[in-house]
Amino acid sequence: MTVITIVLLLIAVYALIGVCFAAWFVAAGVKRIDEAAAAPTLGFRVLIFPGSAALWPIMLRRWLCMKGKVDA
Repeated sequence: MTVITIVLLLIAVYALIGVCFAAWFVAAGVKRIDEAAAAPTLGFRVLIFPGSAALWPIMLRRWLCMKGKVDA
């Protein structure tokens, strides 16, 4: 394997994990992180999907930190 093949494989794995996480996060997680998004519309979900997929490690960490808190 060449270095470029390994780099492209890592990018593909990161993107695949990101898309899977974003689908899960947009469906269930956004309500727990932001109170203003208690009833997100389809348009809102479409808008946050790409950002959630690209920044999935940050969103996952924030979601996990929020899980420990009691929902009001």
